[in-house]
Amino acid sequence: MRKTHPIDDPFPLNQLLALLICCRFELYFWQHFICHINLLTSTTKSYTMLLAEGVSHGGGGTYESSIVDSIPIHPMGVKPLGNQYFTNVLNARRHIGAVSHLPDEMILHLLEYLDTNSLRKLAATCRFLYAFGQLDDLWKALFLESPHSPPGNELVWKGTWKATHLRIPAEEQSRIDCSNVFSDVLHRPFACSHISLAKYASTIPASNAISRLPSLAYDEFAQSWSNTPFILTDCIQTWPVCQEWNIQQLHQKFSNVSFRAEAVDWPLSTYYKYMLENEDESPLYLFDRWFAEKMNMEIGPRNSSAYWPPDCFGPDLFEVLDAERPAHRWLIVGPERSGSTFHKDPNATSAWNAVVQGSKYWIMFPPSTQVPGVFVSEDSSEVTSPLSIAEWLLEFHAEARKLSGCIEGVCKAGEILHVPSGWWHLVVNLETGIALTQNFVPKSHLTDVLLFLKNKPDQVTGFKKTISGPFELFVQRLEQSYPELLNVALKELKQRCERKKGKWENAVGTKSEAENRGGGFSFGFSEDDNEEIP
Repeated sequence: MRKTHPIDDPFPLNQLLALLICCRFELYFWQHFICHINLLTSTTKSYTMLLAEGVSHGGGGTYESSIVDSIPIHPMGVKPLGNQYFTNVLNARRHIGAVSHLPDEMILHLLEYLDTNSLRKLAATCRFLYAFGQLDDLWKALFLESPHSPPGNELVWKGTWKATHLRIPAEEQSRIDCSNVFSDVLHRPFACSHISLAKYASTIPASNAISRLPSLAYDEFAQSWSNTPFILTDCIQTWPVCQEWNIQQLHQKFSNVSFRAEAVDWPLSTYYKYMLENEDESPLYLFDRWFAEKMNMEIGPRNSSAYWPPDCFGPDLFEVLDAERPAHRWLIVGPERSGSTFHKDPNATSAWNAVVQGSKYWIMFPPSTQVPGVFVSEDSSEVTSPLSIAEWLLEFHAEARKLSGCIEGVCKAGEILHVPSGWWHLVVNLETGIALTQNFVPKSHLTDVLLFLKNKPDQVTGFKKTISGPFELFVQRLEQSYPELLNVALKELKQRCERKKGKWENAVGTKSEAENRGGGFSFGFSEDDNEEIP
């Protein structure tokens, strides 16, 4: 929902800003926004530094050529903040009245509270705020909050979120010269949408390069490779989809079929046009779990299937759940720059990702790594990266690839990549492409999955709402199909939990205190309590 405030005036921002300034930005207000602003300003400083040296660009100012030489002039003429020191042009920021007391980051944050009409009115007040009013991320949020298109009035993508939301024909879209507007907040999204991704994929240190193998037998995977990322180069070429699928073919055959692309469900025809005509910093990523049903596809075994899971990964133990297994396979389609920020795969599962068309850059880290720019809550339930993929690459990539355990690689069309259980990974499309992915539970990681299902039930995802106990259900089914394997895994699970208890007791002295005093307060854990110790 749109952020709300108690002002009912048709142009509420004017009163809101006046109130803030008259109160001299009371401490409670700054405390509310300080975390958000710190994240934005730290990135802005790094962005300004990156653009501080290199080739001249667009009416003065400088850029670092290795990063920004492919960036065209901003369509409205907006320039980075540092460029104001290299020009005699009168800065448009001087004509915004009381709003000039606010940093650009604060102005943007306040604009996120406005509805469609208020944002349009604000953008009509002056050139500087007009530039802010064109930020497509603001219009994207408004679009996503708006009702779906009424029957008979189908959505038409018009090149930008603003034009699409307001249904403005291309010839009627305003274009005001903003060449005297200097703002990293405004210029950064445009620059990030035009940075060259190729340099990140072409400069991988040999020590970081992901292992590339033609093929792999299951025994080799189980013994040596289940905890390691790798790419198989000669594994999926016999899949029919590798011979038949491309973007144009899917568009022709499934044009009217709706697929999930992050927060929207669009016909493929709409998403296809979006792919071809967008300049988003982080384009929508089509990631659909029901694709097989929608496309009437058969998946494994080999005979008449469109594709099948590779044999090298062995049995997928979640298959014992049959129709009650959690979501596990997805069709992925996206343009260049689309992808996924850092995350671990759900429920401690492993995964494979097969590229049918295009190519993807991957950067990965072992489970215990503190990835720069990624913030994890104490219980690991929330992962926050306040940056887009492009911003993370600009800000943290050089630092991150120096960390021990960093793995990088490019997975090309006809290749398949393995993501081990618990590994952090970021992936970005280097070009428009299609991929298929599946999460699975190999025998070597059964204990990890059982531990996750048992100790983190609030973080378990993908199961139907009717299933109240995923751990108990999984154990029950394993008892029927893999009793010996289950016994081994449960023993290992118990040993891990006991080791955690031991470490905690040694740290706080719980056991010796209880024995010596025979009572009083202590951290008590029953023999059956396998909850993970914080």
